[in-house]
Amino acid sequence: MDTLLKNLKVEINDKLFLKDPETTELGKRIVGHSILMIHEMGFEQFTFKKLGKAIHSNESSIYRYFENKHKLLLYLTSWYWSWLEYHLVLGTLPLSDPEARLKKAIIIVTDEISQDSSFDHINESVLNKIVVAEYSKSYLTKEVDLENKQGYFAVYKRLVLRIRDMIVEVNKDYLYPASLSSMIIEGALHQHFLKEHFTAITDCDLTTTPTTYFLNLIDQLLLTYER
Repeated sequence: MDTLLKNLKVEINDKLFLKDPETTELGKRIVGHSILMIHEMGFEQFTFKKLGKAIHSNESSIYRYFENKHKLLLYLTSWYWSWLEYHLVLGTLPLSDPEARLKKAIIIVTDEISQDSSFDHINESVLNKIVVAEYSKSYLTKEVDLENKQGYFAVYKRLVLRIRDMIVEVNKDYLYPASLSSMIIEGALHQHFLKEHFTAITDCDLTTTPTTYFLNLIDQLLLTYER
């Protein structure tokens, strides 16, 4: 698995960038530093001007790669979901039991993320924190329907459908597999956010993780569900 991940090239919708940042050292620096800066200052305060200063490059050089910071955020979140999808596929592939496969998938998409040494210029752990805090800003826009048609959210949707199919394999009588799948993925982001900022309205803490919660939910909902 480690060998496969080292040879992995994360595929991103080419409409999200003007020039593929993975093809140059400057592009990789733009991506790597933008992750650190968005995490540090938040998406609203982040600008290409500040990024250019941090990487000792002209602001105009960043615009050769990305049309605006919204497209950059879409790129970063698409990269994250694509990277997570590879881990889900490789992590569940050896498992033949549907219940074990579903639970492994839930662990992968809900657990805290460690940095992956396969990508030197991207800190996946920090990127995960950006997705938790900022992902909703990528689609809560007036342009969401157009961007959806252009395939900007294709990887995220594909990940939801993969887990939906696993849910059906475990319990074909459950009526709402797509809704449950999207709730698990989006709900995990929300529970991680609540655990950090609104502790009074979540049961997740240092001992009860979002993964613990969603595995319990699956046990209670799918394995005891009767139509």
